[in-house]
Amino acid sequence: MARVFNFSPGPAVLPEAVLQQARDELLDWHGSGTSVMEMSHRGKEFMGIATKAEADLRELMNIPANYKVLFLQGGASAQFAMVPMNLLRGKKSADYINTGEWSKKAIKEAKLYGAVNVAASSEAAKFSTVPPQKDWKLDPNAAYVHYTPNETIGGVEFSFVPATGNVPLVADMSSTILSRPIDVTQYGLIYAGAQKNIGPAGLTIVIVRDDLLGQVLPGTSSMFDYKIHAENESMYNTPPTYAWYIAGLVFEWLKKNGGLKAMAEINQRKAGKLYAAIDASGGYYKNPVEIRSRSWMNVPFTLKDDKLDEPFLKGAKAAGLVQLKGHRSVGGMRASIYNAMPEAGIDALITHMHDFMQHNG
Repeated sequence: MARVFNFSPGPAVLPEAVLQQARDELLDWHGSGTSVMEMSHRGKEFMGIATKAEADLRELMNIPANYKVLFLQGGASAQFAMVPMNLLRGKKSADYINTGEWSKKAIKEAKLYGAVNVAASSEAAKFSTVPPQKDWKLDPNAAYVHYTPNETIGGVEFSFVPATGNVPLVADMSSTILSRPIDVTQYGLIYAGAQKNIGPAGLTIVIVRDDLLGQVLPGTSSMFDYKIHAENESMYNTPPTYAWYIAGLVFEWLKKNGGLKAMAEINQRKAGKLYAAIDASGGYYKNPVEIRSRSWMNVPFTLKDDKLDEPFLKGAKAAGLVQLKGHRSVGGMRASIYNAMPEAGIDALITHMHDFMQHNG
C-alpha cells in the first residue's frame, strides 16, 4: 500500500528516510545483534545513541552549555505540573498567557501549586489572535512567565518572543520546536512533547537553564525534580529508549537537510501556499485566525457549509489525504504541516480543495 499524506496533529508524520532507517536497524542495530528497543539504557550502545542525540539537538538549536537537556516521559501535560513544582522557587505566583486550549490546561494545573496571574487572554476573541504585549499585565515579581508559542488546536501562533525582563520565560513548544531557529537564551525553560516535530509519542524534551534547578516545592517526588534528572543524565529511571533513538534519527535528518534555517524556509512556504489557497477561495474556505497570528504548523479552516465536511473528508481520503478533521472544539478541517510533511502533500491538499470547490460550489 502506498503511503498517504498524513495531516495528523500528533502523533504526526515522521520523515520517510527516518522510518526506513529504523526499519533497516530494527532487528540488528549496527551489528549489535539486538534491536535498540531491547538494549539496556545503561549499556554502551544505548549510551552512545543518547549522547549523540543530545549533541545533535544542542547543535541544531545552538543550546548553550549552561542549559541542561532532559529526555523525559509524561508528555507536555506532565510539564504543566513540573514547571510550577520546580520554578516557583519560593515565590507565590506565576504569570500565564492564555491563547488556547493548551494554555488553559497549563493554567489549570499550575493553580494546584500556586497563584496564577493570567496576564493576557484572547478567550473573549475565541482564541483567534495573540494579545499584543503592550496590553499584558505582567507581575515583575512573578516566578516565571508561561506561554504557548503555537496552539495546536486553534492554529494560533506568536509572531514574537515575549519580553519578560529578569523574569524567566517558559514556553510549551510542543508544536513549533525545530520548525525554525530560535534564540534559546531568551528562555528560562522550553518543553515539548515529541510527537509532532521530534519523534514518536512517549518522549518529552526539556531544555532548562542551570540556575533554575534545585529549588523544588517541598514534598516534590524525585521523578518530578529537574535537578535529579539532570544529575542522572535523564537516566534516573528507564527512559523511553526507542523514542529517544528515533528522535536522534530525526535530528540527523534535520542536519542532513540544512538544519533549522532550511526548515523555516520550507515551513513558511508550505503554510503560505495553503493560506493563499484558503484566502483565494472567495469565502468557500475560511481560516478563523487573525492574519498576524496564523500558525505555520497547524492550519484550521472551515467550509462554507458544515454539511460539506463529510464529503470533503471522504474525497480527501480517496486522494490519499488523511487526518484532516478539525478538533471537536473548533470544527471544520485542520491540516497539521510539521517538518516531515513534504511540500507535495500541501500541493495535493490544495488540488483537492480546488477540485472539491469546483464540483460542490
